[in-house]
Amino acid sequence: MEEYGNSEKGRERDEVFSQSVRAGKRTYFFDVKSTRSDELYLTITESKRCFNSETNKFFYEKHKIFLYKEDFEKFKEGLDTVIHFVNTGEKPVQPIQEEKPANENYTNVSFDDLGTSEEKK
Repeated sequence: MEEYGNSEKGRERDEVFSQSVRAGKRTYFFDVKSTRSDELYLTITESKRCFNSETNKFFYEKHKIFLYKEDFEKFKEGLDTVIHFVNTGEKPVQPIQEEKPANENYTNVSFDDLGTSEEKK
């Protein structure tokens, strides 16, 4: 992958592509960035212009989320579902299921089943 920027301290998270969307008082920035290992991820930033009455100056309030490539499809499905609901009022037939991490095993053990240390003697 081509390097998009360097710094004296070594390669930092580089911006690969950016798209902005102006929507009223808010601007949304969709920035594709690259990690040091050349993996791409997305940052979504909401920027809103606000006024500070104490200093009589404008400032920008920003909120940012990081979205990694392996989560794109599930994020898109969830976003499509809620946008469809907002536009139509129709709830989805089957709600989106959360996936358990593959490397974790869960058991149904009650602490009462374990007994006390005195019972074990």
